[in-house]
Amino acid sequence: MARAVGSVLDQAFTAGDLEVIVVNDSGEPLPAGDWQSSPRVRQIETSGRRGPSLARNAGAAIARGRYLHFLDDDDWLLPNALDAFWELSQRAARADWLYGGIRLVNDAGLTLREFNPGLDGNIHTQLVAGAWITLVASLIRREAFVAAQGYEPSLAISEEIDLGRRLTRRGDVAQTPAVVACVLRGGGGHTSTINGPLGPEINRWSRDRALAMPGAFGRLLGSAHTAYWRGRVLQAYLAAAHWNWTRGQYTASANRAGYAMLSLALASPSWLSGDYWQAVRDAQVPFSAGRVLSGLV
Repeated sequence: MARAVGSVLDQAFTAGDLEVIVVNDSGEPLPAGDWQSSPRVRQIETSGRRGPSLARNAGAAIARGRYLHFLDDDDWLLPNALDAFWELSQRAARADWLYGGIRLVNDAGLTLREFNPGLDGNIHTQLVAGAWITLVASLIRREAFVAAQGYEPSLAISEEIDLGRRLTRRGDVAQTPAVVACVLRGGGGHTSTINGPLGPEINRWSRDRALAMPGAFGRLLGSAHTAYWRGRVLQAYLAAAHWNWTRGQYTASANRAGYAMLSLALASPSWLSGDYWQAVRDAQVPFSAGRVLSGLV
């Protein structure tokens, strides 16, 4: 906790002010630290072990800033991260979601790799298909977070992916190539939230929820700029139709199948591209940095 909070308080950022809200969801007193005496820090207590989604929503509810940043207690910001975000906000003033690169480190502090998917603008198809942008390396416009209704309280895993899909259904993202945060990989944290045993089924549920939202089809078409991503729109609807059918949700299945056929009709002349049909067969999203999130069929 001390490293996480200190990484924010130690930022050499002068273009604006910041506040740190520490949400203690452990049910136990936090270890004493110098950060607790900072006038920039407010600490709130939950009733104990309510889960990450509720804890983050509680902090966001009392936040006063224009942007929200969610930092887990075992991760930390890198120096000059807020300056990089500030510069990005001036270049992309209309974006609801700002993000930068992350550095994955192990328990010994050794860098495993750095990662940035390099996605900008309307990326709704990419996130529905499974692309991952961690909110540890992100700023979210507060109004956009509220409009998306925050984190889904029932989720303790894959909650970032679910929120990202709802955010991009409404607004655009912008990225800086700067590496802004360190993510501890191993044990718990982000690896388990994505790859846990319930992850694939929750991702299917989240994808279907995103596809059912008003305006989702238009956002998907608007973010599918290549034959491959137009194929991923069809793949998402076909997979969701099958998922609903196997659960006995026949009306929803028919709805997703109908949108699948509409996306197919609108994709011409992408039908002639091998990339289009490869995307329809894909169950994974390949990234330039090697990140793959599977289990989305």
